[in-house]
Amino acid sequence: MRADVDVVIVGAGISGIGAAYHLSTNCPDRTFTVLEGRQSIGGTWDLFRYPGIRSDSDMHTLGYRFKPWTAEKSIADGPAIMDYLNETVDQFDVRRHIRFGHHVERAAWSSADALWTLTGQADGQPFTITCRVLAMCSGYYNYRHGHRPEFVGEADFAGTIVHPQHWPEDLDYVGKRVVVIGSGATAMTLVPAMAATARHVTMIQRSPTYVVARPAKDQLANGLRRVLPNRLAYAITRGKNTVLQQMVYKRARTKPDEVKDRLLTMVRDELGPDYDVDTHFTPSYNPWEQRLCLVPDGDLFQAIRDGSVTVVTDRIERFTATGLRTASGQDVPADIIVTATGLDLVTLGEVAFDVDGQTVDFAQTWTYKGLAYSDVPNLVSTFGYINASWTLRADLISEYLCRLLNHMRETGTDVFVARLRPSDRDMPQRAWIEDFSAGYMRRAMHLMPKQGDRQPWINPQNYAADKKMFRKSPLSDGAMRFEPRGQSGGQPAGQ
Repeated sequence: MRADVDVVIVGAGISGIGAAYHLSTNCPDRTFTVLEGRQSIGGTWDLFRYPGIRSDSDMHTLGYRFKPWTAEKSIADGPAIMDYLNETVDQFDVRRHIRFGHHVERAAWSSADALWTLTGQADGQPFTITCRVLAMCSGYYNYRHGHRPEFVGEADFAGTIVHPQHWPEDLDYVGKRVVVIGSGATAMTLVPAMAATARHVTMIQRSPTYVVARPAKDQLANGLRRVLPNRLAYAITRGKNTVLQQMVYKRARTKPDEVKDRLLTMVRDELGPDYDVDTHFTPSYNPWEQRLCLVPDGDLFQAIRDGSVTVVTDRIERFTATGLRTASGQDVPADIIVTATGLDLVTLGEVAFDVDGQTVDFAQTWTYKGLAYSDVPNLVSTFGYINASWTLRADLISEYLCRLLNHMRETGTDVFVARLRPSDRDMPQRAWIEDFSAGYMRRAMHLMPKQGDRQPWINPQNYAADKKMFRKSPLSDGAMRFEPRGQSGGQPAGQ
């Protein structure tokens, strides 16, 4: 069978746009299309519309390697990031490849034809498209709903309850009392943004998170752009920031007490000697067992200092008619309650996969370099770093996909597939993401592929090492196999 296109990219967010650029640049002989379930590019940055939404890392590393970030602020808000993504799709002629409103529901692989058949809904009508290679860039969380625990007494609350993933455009919080439940990046963004016009904002958390203030503007980057070409200034800044990210992460894992003391000292410097940092900003875990929360220009600390924000660390007993009550008996008044309680993670966009008629259970597969799955042919998926900016790894995975495609052309093969070698079959099973205690990850680990204890059956989280692996390591390594059409059957996927 002849494929409709050589490659289908699922998702037109930051990962999918990057993959489209790399395919256009490094595999100009391959045809491709991008299927986007929504009516806009941007993914996360178009979906989330809550007040103050911004990047949780600097845009010199969250931006693409091939597209300099030139705005003055390196910690950017959602509209500025959308401007950057729209510039990218227009500059590199990506938009004409995108089919909006195409939601993929099923992907079926045929070994006999070396072909993926994708089916789904496009504006309420069924569609089918075939491709040789499938690149899943659909992100890692459920777009339909976030994580939303039920609270006792919700029906009693007379005000408005909002989840950040579905922010009402007409929500008026000016002069209102707002309670934000949560202590992650979303809460840290919402609280100071809403405090600017709300009557008062209370952030309620069960337990604290590590919070670090950082300037919204990168002075080095802005200075370099005045004397150097944008591309060179960007490369220098990006290099500097990636090194700093990895240094901080490594230090946190090897000397956690030292890093913890430094982070808490910085918070005390912001809030003063009389503030109860031990209760409200001292987590029970070590730094980088969950992501650090970044507050640009210390906006959260400023809001606490000027009295527009109060932090309460306690469990919620119940909602009441006028707010909520904590386990210690404190009544917190509210007109609006925002449940910034996290995300629901999914595997590969909740698409149902099968290989030669057999359902793929990704939890029973082994990850190959964190981008492919054992016994699932011609499939690459993008999942970024948990300890650095997402796009750093997304770029590398797209480069690796292009290497695979070009190698198949050079060798006259139709299929790439990762298979366990005999020496790999006794590997101990490890979680796909280890030593990371964030709730949204723990809730989804049972859905994710297994990780082994040796290359290439691991999910690496080291940018410096990954650059060498993805760009230079041999493609035919005994595990990744290149096969002609009709010979990629093998054992059932996920077994």
